[in-house]
Amino acid sequence: MGGIIDQSFDTGMLLERKKMAMFSESTRREFLVQLGGLGVILSQPQLVFGQQPLPTRMIPGTDESLPVIGLGSSKPVLEIPTEGTEPVAAVIRMLLEHGGRLVDTSPRTPDIDAEFGRVLAEPDIRDGIFLATKINTPSEETGIQQLAQTERLFGRRTIDLVQVESLRGLQSHWPKLQEMKDSGAARYIGVTVSSYRNFDRLEAFMRTGSPDFIHVNYSVIETRAEERILPLAQDLGMGVIINRPFMNGTYFGQVSDRELPPWAEDFDCVSWAQFSLKYILAHPAITCVLTETTNPEHMEENIQAGFGRVPDQATKQRMREVFSR
Repeated sequence: MGGIIDQSFDTGMLLERKKMAMFSESTRREFLVQLGGLGVILSQPQLVFGQQPLPTRMIPGTDESLPVIGLGSSKPVLEIPTEGTEPVAAVIRMLLEHGGRLVDTSPRTPDIDAEFGRVLAEPDIRDGIFLATKINTPSEETGIQQLAQTERLFGRRTIDLVQVESLRGLQSHWPKLQEMKDSGAARYIGVTVSSYRNFDRLEAFMRTGSPDFIHVNYSVIETRAEERILPLAQDLGMGVIINRPFMNGTYFGQVSDRELPPWAEDFDCVSWAQFSLKYILAHPAITCVLTETTNPEHMEENIQAGFGRVPDQATKQRMREVFSR
């Protein structure tokens, strides 16, 4: 019923342990409140991944690979919580502890970027991450200012990946990104979308602009990228980063009153978060999935989805049907 993400992983290494079933940040907490704070206990097997690093996938056309789970740039992640930067730092350390690398950001205010930059500059974090950032303005001049601010506040002369967010000002920004790549200021360049309304423009640009990476919304509920975007990325040899695996948390609202199907065990899935992540990782075009959390335990749960079996095509159809009822 499933394929394997990492052939070297021994899927027989399972143990029984009880663990809180964790959902997305606000929705998971609300779900527990609705249950009177008792929580939901899983008695299903959990994958033992210990010190084993996350499986990786190659960046097409290179000899470099990226771990399959990363940290995304949702508003709760980048707008530093009231308790300070420690939750964000703890999540990044959890990711690094298990071999993760990709941390994706987007420009906010100078104060927020400075706080986030201090996290990324911490000695045990700085050299371990693959930093992806964006231009998120249609203005060419403001875009240049954003890149300068990112380089200064994040302490980076070279950024691993620079992207044009939601294709805003693409025609103005793309020549600048190409210059950055040619000069070595950026190792890779790409574009992002997070809604279906930009899919046609994204597909057209993939055919003409030759980005190194595309960054697109895809999940067990938002599946339209499977139709043309992901196959095209494979054909053209582009890396694929996935956003909205939990639809900014609304996914958990749809499953909060459901039990995980028992057949999810057939592809080493023990939570609803892993249900969507496993669905995504089953597609061979995917390089890395960005999960969004300020809770290290939720990040650990997400990381576990990177190990073991993934659903085959028949099972993926069955997974989609769970949300079509």
